Amino acid sequence: MIEITQSLSLAEHEIQFDFIRASGPGGQNVNKVATSVQLRFDVRSSPSLQPDVKERLTRLAGRRMTGDGILIIEAKRYRTQEQNRLNAIQRLIVLIRKALVKPKVRKATRPSLTARAARISEKKRQGEIKRTRRYVPDDWE
Repeated sequence: MIEITQSLSLAEHEIQFDFIRASGPGGQNVNKVATSVQLRFDVRSSPSLQPDVKERLTRLAGRRMTGDGILIIEAKRYRTQEQNRLNAIQRLIVLIRKALVKPKVRKATRPSLTARAARISEKKRQGEIKRTRRYVPDDWE
Protein backbone atom coordinates (compact mmCIF):
# COMPACT_ATOMS: atom_id res chain seq x y z
CA MET A 1 0.00 0.00 0.00
CA ILE A 2 1.22 3.45 -0.93
CA GLU A 3 -0.04 5.98 1.61
CA ILE A 4 -1.11 9.30 0.10
CA THR A 5 -2.78 10.73 3.21
CA GLN A 6 -3.95 9.15 6.45
CA SER A 7 -7.34 8.41 4.91
CA LEU A 8 -6.24 7.56 1.34
CA SER A 9 -3.84 4.94 0.08
CA LEU A 10 -3.26 3.23 -3.26
CA ALA A 11 -2.87 -0.51 -3.70
CA GLU A 12 0.40 -1.67 -5.24
CA HIS A 13 -1.42 -3.45 -8.08
CA GLU A 14 -2.90 -0.12 -9.31
CA ILE A 15 0.58 1.07 -10.30
CA GLN A 16 2.64 -0.47 -13.06
CA PHE A 17 6.37 0.12 -13.58
CA ASP A 18 8.28 -0.16 -16.83
CA PHE A 19 12.07 0.04 -16.78
CA ILE A 20 13.86 1.44 -19.82
CA ARG A 21 17.38 2.58 -20.63
CA ALA A 22 17.94 6.21 -19.73
CA SER A 23 20.13 8.85 -21.29
CA GLY A 24 22.42 10.96 -19.15
CA PRO A 25 24.86 9.99 -16.40
CA GLY A 26 25.69 6.39 -15.67
CA GLY A 27 29.10 5.74 -17.19
CA GLN A 28 29.49 2.34 -18.82
CA ASN A 29 26.22 1.17 -17.29
CA VAL A 30 24.11 3.66 -19.24
CA ASN A 31 24.01 1.41 -22.33
CA LYS A 32 23.50 -1.83 -20.39
CA VAL A 33 21.16 -1.21 -17.47
CA ALA A 34 17.54 -0.10 -17.65
CA THR A 35 17.54 2.48 -14.86
CA SER A 36 14.85 4.86 -16.10
CA VAL A 37 11.37 4.24 -14.70
CA GLN A 38 7.98 4.79 -16.30
CA LEU A 39 5.21 4.74 -13.72
CA ARG A 40 1.75 4.07 -15.13
CA PHE A 41 -1.38 4.75 -13.08
CA ASP A 42 -4.86 4.20 -14.51
CA VAL A 43 -6.74 7.17 -13.09
CA ARG A 44 -10.14 6.44 -14.66
CA SER A 45 -10.48 2.89 -13.31
CA SER A 46 -8.87 3.49 -9.90
CA PRO A 47 -11.23 2.45 -7.09
CA SER A 48 -9.21 4.45 -4.54
CA LEU A 49 -10.01 7.92 -5.88
CA GLN A 50 -13.28 9.85 -5.80
CA PRO A 51 -14.67 11.10 -9.17
CA ASP A 52 -13.99 14.78 -8.37
CA VAL A 53 -10.38 13.95 -7.41
CA LYS A 54 -9.96 12.00 -10.66
CA GLU A 55 -11.18 15.02 -12.62
CA ARG A 56 -8.80 17.41 -10.86
CA LEU A 57 -5.91 14.93 -11.24
CA THR A 58 -6.60 14.67 -14.98
CA ARG A 59 -6.50 18.47 -15.26
CA LEU A 60 -3.31 18.73 -13.18
CA ALA A 61 -1.52 15.97 -15.11
CA GLY A 62 -1.85 17.76 -18.46
CA ARG A 63 0.35 16.14 -21.12
CA ARG A 64 1.33 13.31 -18.79
CA MET A 65 -2.20 11.90 -19.12
CA THR A 66 -2.98 9.67 -22.12
CA GLY A 67 -6.30 9.63 -23.94
CA ASP A 68 -7.19 6.39 -22.13
CA GLY A 69 -6.89 8.06 -18.72
CA ILE A 70 -3.51 6.60 -17.83
CA LEU A 71 -1.08 8.86 -16.01
CA ILE A 72 2.56 8.33 -17.04
CA ILE A 73 5.38 9.65 -14.87
CA GLU A 74 8.96 9.22 -16.10
CA ALA A 75 11.82 9.27 -13.62
CA LYS A 76 15.43 9.19 -14.81
CA ARG A 77 17.17 11.59 -12.46
CA TYR A 78 19.18 8.99 -10.55
CA ARG A 79 21.60 6.27 -11.60
CA THR A 80 19.81 3.42 -9.88
CA GLN A 81 16.51 1.84 -10.72
CA GLU A 82 15.35 1.86 -7.08
CA GLN A 83 16.00 5.59 -6.59
CA ASN A 84 14.15 6.41 -9.81
CA ARG A 85 11.27 4.16 -8.74
CA LEU A 86 10.99 5.96 -5.40
CA ASN A 87 11.22 9.34 -7.16
CA ALA A 88 8.34 8.41 -9.50
CA ILE A 89 6.20 7.28 -6.55
CA GLN A 90 6.93 10.52 -4.66
CA ARG A 91 5.95 12.61 -7.68
CA LEU A 92 2.69 10.64 -8.01
CA ILE A 93 1.93 11.21 -4.31
CA VAL A 94 2.53 14.96 -4.65
CA LEU A 95 0.27 15.13 -7.71
CA ILE A 96 -2.56 13.23 -6.00
CA ARG A 97 -2.25 15.39 -2.86
CA LYS A 98 -2.63 18.51 -5.03
CA ALA A 99 -5.71 16.97 -6.65
CA LEU A 100 -7.23 16.25 -3.22
CA VAL A 101 -7.40 19.97 -2.40
CA LYS A 102 -10.80 21.28 -3.36
CA PRO A 103 -10.66 24.68 -5.07
CA LYS A 104 -12.21 27.52 -3.11
CA VAL A 105 -15.60 28.49 -4.55
CA ARG A 106 -15.69 32.14 -5.53
CA LYS A 107 -18.67 34.06 -4.26
CA ALA A 108 -19.69 37.01 -6.41
CA THR A 109 -19.70 40.22 -4.39
CA ARG A 110 -20.54 43.84 -5.10
CA PRO A 111 -18.60 46.90 -4.02
CA SER A 112 -20.21 48.84 -1.19
CA LEU A 113 -21.82 52.24 -1.68
CA THR A 114 -18.89 53.91 0.09
CA ALA A 115 -16.34 52.11 -2.07
CA ARG A 116 -18.18 53.15 -5.24
CA ALA A 117 -18.32 56.79 -4.10
CA ALA A 118 -14.59 56.73 -3.24
CA ARG A 119 -13.78 55.30 -6.68
CA ILE A 120 -15.79 57.99 -8.48
CA SER A 121 -14.27 60.81 -6.43
CA GLU A 122 -10.75 59.47 -7.17
CA LYS A 123 -11.57 59.35 -10.89
CA LYS A 124 -12.81 62.95 -10.76
CA ARG A 125 -9.66 64.06 -8.93
CA GLN A 126 -7.44 62.35 -11.53
CA GLY A 127 -9.49 63.93 -14.34
CA GLU A 128 -9.03 67.36 -12.77
CA ILE A 129 -5.26 66.85 -12.56
CA LYS A 130 -5.14 65.90 -16.24
CA ARG A 131 -7.38 68.82 -17.20
CA THR A 132 -4.86 71.26 -15.69
CA ARG A 133 -2.09 69.74 -17.83
CA ARG A 134 -4.03 70.31 -21.05
CA TYR A 135 -2.66 72.85 -23.55
CA VAL A 136 -5.19 75.57 -24.38
CA PRO A 137 -3.75 78.19 -26.85
CA ASP A 138 -5.93 81.04 -25.54
CA ASP A 139 -4.40 80.76 -22.05
CA TRP A 140 -0.89 81.29 -23.43
CA GLU A 141 -1.58 84.65 -25.12
